[in-house]
Order: sequence, then structure tokens, then C-alpha cells
Amino acid sequence: MGSRKLALVGGGGVRAPLFVESAAARAHALGLEEIVLLDIDAERLRLLGAVAAAVARPYSSVGVRTTTDPAEAFEGVDYVVTTIRQGGDCGRITDERIALRHGVLGQETTGPGGFAMAVRTVPTILEYAESVATRSPQAWLFNFTNPAGLVTQALRDAGFERTVGICDSANLAQHAVAAWHGLAPNDLRPEVYGLNHLSWCRAVRDLHGRELLSPLLGNDEFRRATLQRFFPTELLRLLGTWSNEYLFYYYFAEQALADIQAETATRGEEVAERNRVLLRELADLDPQQRPDEAVAAYRAYEAGRRSTYMHYAEPAGSAITHERTLGEGTEGYAGVALDLIEALAGGPPRYTAANVPNAGCLPDLEPTDVAEISVVADATGIRPLPIGAVPPLQAGLMRQVKSFERLAAEAIRTRSRDTAVRALMAHPLVVSFPRARSLAADYLRAHHEYTGTWT
Repeated sequence: MGSRKLALVGGGGVRAPLFVESAAARAHALGLEEIVLLDIDAERLRLLGAVAAAVARPYSSVGVRTTTDPAEAFEGVDYVVTTIRQGGDCGRITDERIALRHGVLGQETTGPGGFAMAVRTVPTILEYAESVATRSPQAWLFNFTNPAGLVTQALRDAGFERTVGICDSANLAQHAVAAWHGLAPNDLRPEVYGLNHLSWCRAVRDLHGRELLSPLLGNDEFRRATLQRFFPTELLRLLGTWSNEYLFYYYFAEQALADIQAETATRGEEVAERNRVLLRELADLDPQQRPDEAVAAYRAYEAGRRSTYMHYAEPAGSAITHERTLGEGTEGYAGVALDLIEALAGGPPRYTAANVPNAGCLPDLEPTDVAEISVVADATGIRPLPIGAVPPLQAGLMRQVKSFERLAAEAIRTRSRDTAVRALMAHPLVVSFPRARSLAADYLRAHHEYTGTWT
């Protein structure tokens, strides 16, 4: 395969060590020689970069280095993974609190919170993509920056064709069925359709064409062992599909909003405190001098953060934690990106789900609409697979949220307040004109440092 270079944009983020660990473990299969961590926060990069280097050390001799210079990171790069949070934890908290003040969900990828994050983030991601295209036009860009579907749509609209959005949630059905039957995930063919954090899986077939998912959706043991436990059996029966866990925010909108409003701290505030404690502990330890202790502190942090993921969606009396969810691999989003990279680098074809232009595979969307859809990846590229017509219940919600994404991407590109209001009105969790107008005004005011002046 030759020697390849991979850059992680947001290399000072708390997920960077997990990504580097997975990439280092698979370096030989990927042909990786170097992993470069890029971040604008030099101190976080120093601390978490040292942890990343420590967790990579036992697996391979792949080089891990850090930089704050995009030119250095992107020169001669083959693959770029973006996972940034423009505005940091404070930006997330602001997004949540503004939305909740207006009586609407503030989750960072869904609804107005996702809009606000995209408003801050898309311009920066486009700058990075332009830098990559200038220095390494052959490189593939894998976007994990949230809201992943909307950000990927903006990248594609701007002409960056070697771009794919990735999300581990899109592949949970495939992995859960594989784990249940003791099969390799790539020996299954999932039928996934929808948008990022708004997708469904209607079938998972084995190599003989047998459909394995439908019988399991009615199996209480299977449901309780997966994130489908967020949904009652009556709803799963009505839908007839595996539902992405983020659909909880739509199918139980009132409950989700009430539960979040009742919390003392928002998810962003909780994560920000966890991050503060971790970074202080790592600074006290000095990961370069005491790498084993730093890695142990990081592992404890990661386990604690996972254990509270969407905890309000857990059914009453559930003793199952997020750590025990069937089919969730240890690689998370890294596994999705690395599987695709391995296929692109000449490995076996991979069947998975990703965010790519629909290209006519879903007749309910425009060909250029980025959809979360089943794909096959090989040395020639990444292609969506035909899905055909989908049930009206899912199709209607998918079209409505896609209208929001199109308008949001246009608003960010044109810096138009009116289009921002139209985008928020198009979202099913907002709809109201006064609310949309107030949300747009509040977010643009709060994030003026990143957005500049909109007209």
C-alpha cells in the first residue's frame, strides 16, 4: 500500500487519543506511516497529544506528532479527519441555554443547537478544506464535526468532492446484528437511509440474502441490549425499522425537552466540567513524564462520560449502561473512518453507512442532497447504494429536516438573516416564526466573534 499520512483536525480534542489508538492498531493494514494532530489550542494539544502518543506506542511504530500549523499538517497528507468544536465547550453551553430559554431543544446536533454550531463551524471547516485541496488535492476528507450531515452538505456544496461525513450511530444496527449472530459486520449488508442523526435501518442481510434485523426488533432481549431500548416496542412495530437513537428527540420531543429542562446542568455543562477536571489532572501529571498514569486518568474520564450518554432516554428501571450496549465497538467514529480508508487504500470492499450525496438512490431527496445512506467503499471510491421508496412516515420527516439543512447551508454561505429564520422555521422542532426569528437573532448576537455581520 505504501506509506501514507493522516491528519486529525481537532487533535487536541478529548476523543483524539481514542482515534489515534485505533489508527495505530491498524497502521499496517492502512499503510500509515504518520499521524499528525492539528489544533489551535497548544496546551490541550500538548496534553492530549502526549496521551495519544502513549496509547499508540504499544501497537505500532507509526509516528504521532502534533502541530498548530495547518500547512504542516496538510502537506503531503492522504487522509484528513475533521472533529472540531469552534467556540469550545462555552459555545455548546451557550447554544443549549439559548434554545432552552425559548422553550425548545438545545441539543448540539439537532434543531436550533445544531444550527448554531453549524453557523460557528462551517466557515472554519471550509477554510481547512481549501487548505487541504491546495496542498494535497488527492486527499480524502472525512468529516465528523457536528452537525455532521449539515457540515458535509456545506463542504459538498462548496465543491469539495472527496468529502464524506461519518458517524458511528449510522452503523449500530449492522454491528448489533453482527454481534448477536456472531458474524463479522462486513459480512452483512445494511439498508440505511435518512440524514445524520435522523436515519433508519430497514434491513440487515447476510451474504445469502437472509434478512436478520426484522425478527430481532420484536425480541425484547435484543431491544434491551441495544439503544433501541430508548423506544417502546409499540413504536418499533409501527415504524418497522431500527431507529437512530437521536430520533428520541423527535418521537418523544415533549419528554426530552422536559427532562433536559429539569436537569441542574445541561449536557454541555456536564461535559465541560468533566473536561476541566481531566485537563487539570493531566497537567498535574505531565503525560510525557508519567504516561501510564495519564492514560489511566484518560480511560477513567472516557468511561465516565460514556456512562451518562442520553441517560434521560433510558427506560425506567433500566440497569443497562451505555458501556454494555450490544454491537458498539471500541473504535466508535474512528472505526467508520478507518474502515473506509482501508477500502480506499486497496483493502477489501466495505459495506457500511456514511453521509454522501444521494445520487438518486433515495427518490425522496435531490441527487445532490447529502444523505446518511448505505455505501460501498473500495479502491475506486465511496458510492451510495440504491434504497428506493421509503415509508411515508420516515420520508416526510426526512424531507422536512433536509429542507432545514439546505436552507441552513444557504444562510451560512450568504450570511442572510432572513434565510436563517426560514431555515429554523423549516425545522419540525421549531416551526414558529417568532421563535425562529428570536433564535436566529440570539445566536448571531452570541456568536458574532465567529459569524461576523449578517444582513
